[in-house]
Amino acid sequence: MTVTRFAPSPNGPLHLGHAWSAIVAHDLARRCGGRFLLRIEDIDGARSRPELAQAFRADLAWLGLEWVEVPAQSARLESYEAAAERLRDNGLLYACTCTRTEIAAAATETGPDGPIYPGTCRGGRTTPGKRVAWRLDVARAAALAGPLEWRDERAGAQRATPEIFGDVVLMRKDAPASYHLAATLDDAADGVTHVTRGMDLFAASHVHRLLQALLGLPVPVWRHHPLLVEADGRKLAKSRGSRALAERRLAGDHGPALAAALRAGRFPAGVRLSEDLHCPP
Repeated sequence: MTVTRFAPSPNGPLHLGHAWSAIVAHDLARRCGGRFLLRIEDIDGARSRPELAQAFRADLAWLGLEWVEVPAQSARLESYEAAAERLRDNGLLYACTCTRTEIAAAATETGPDGPIYPGTCRGGRTTPGKRVAWRLDVARAAALAGPLEWRDERAGAQRATPEIFGDVVLMRKDAPASYHLAATLDDAADGVTHVTRGMDLFAASHVHRLLQALLGLPVPVWRHHPLLVEADGRKLAKSRGSRALAERRLAGDHGPALAAALRAGRFPAGVRLSEDLHCPP
């Protein structure tokens, strides 16, 4: 059975980009007689607002989508810690006390998430008394896992190259787990067979495939779709004030008509589908 999911974070309202992503996942599951899941990713500390999660449900219903809701991330904390403990026991995680400012100043390379961590704390060289994050020793982990591949339905077979990220954080200082660890574990627990998400997250799949190998998790198929972007090519974003679905809903717009227009490629003025089909390494 095909199982897809939409997994928003309640740290800001949904906009058209989220609607597009939800529709892609919803319609894939429906075409295949499968299940479309809603998972609320609510472990971002004080930024996570429960009232927004309720607005998300209203937005999806307004669009005419149907879903099965699975437990939010806040109900899964034990699974994150258990996975981290397993990786620690295998010598694959190390504590890190570096700040973003320190990393930016010391880094000599840039990866998909920004400056690549230079390994300052690798080998136990942490600063006493400071809060720690836990990083994956990617070189050691990749050597243990051996060559790995994953498949995107649009881009084809991919060789996993997690080293492009450097030693990623799996357990954050300010949250129970990073996106890399939480999303990978959650997708496996929820039985997701097709991970649908925007092209901006294409590179993250290299890390997720490595984690699946290390933790003995099933391997889904990925489907990274083009993004909805503004006229200047920038993706729609909460931080830039992209008009919220809730605003459209409360203004009396017809949700199913909007969903039908998105499916047909008819986008509101100033919004278009990205034509950039390049897949990051």
